[in-house]
Amino acid sequence: MRDSVRKLRVILVVSLAALALGGPKAAADDRSVAEDWLAAWNSHDPDVFVTLFTDNAVDEHVPLGTVSRGTEEIRAFYALNEAALPDFNFAILRSSVKGNQATIEWSFTATDVNFYGTGKPFTVRGVSVLKLQGRKVARESDYWDHATILRMVGLLPPGL
Repeated sequence: MRDSVRKLRVILVVSLAALALGGPKAAADDRSVAEDWLAAWNSHDPDVFVTLFTDNAVDEHVPLGTVSRGTEEIRAFYALNEAALPDFNFAILRSSVKGNQATIEWSFTATDVNFYGTGKPFTVRGVSVLKLQGRKVARESDYWDHATILRMVGLLPPGL
């Protein structure tokens, strides 16, 4: 009987410790970070989008060689994206959050209205690597295949 009570206490303590350290709750938080990111991007509202970020956040788009610093520059980049690709839509393929680091693998679909001006639709996959401060993004680095977009809109021959 004592051994059973002792085992039950150990199980209870371990379970409570797992909850306190982010056990089952962490999985829900993983989804909510990615869901918040997705909702902000797909809002088509720069003011909603910047609520994801800390005031001094950095948003880097590696394929374009651009870096936006602070919410005003991030808002301007988002507004530029909205004007160039007004029907854009993100879908999440996978996501993971570990501590203050998150990765979101996504698919992006849009019609090239004012980016290159071809009027052609495209879809590209990419990944965003986030550094978090609490539930806000302190840094986002985006990686995607620019050549795929260029091929799909007819500005790069197939096979290159």
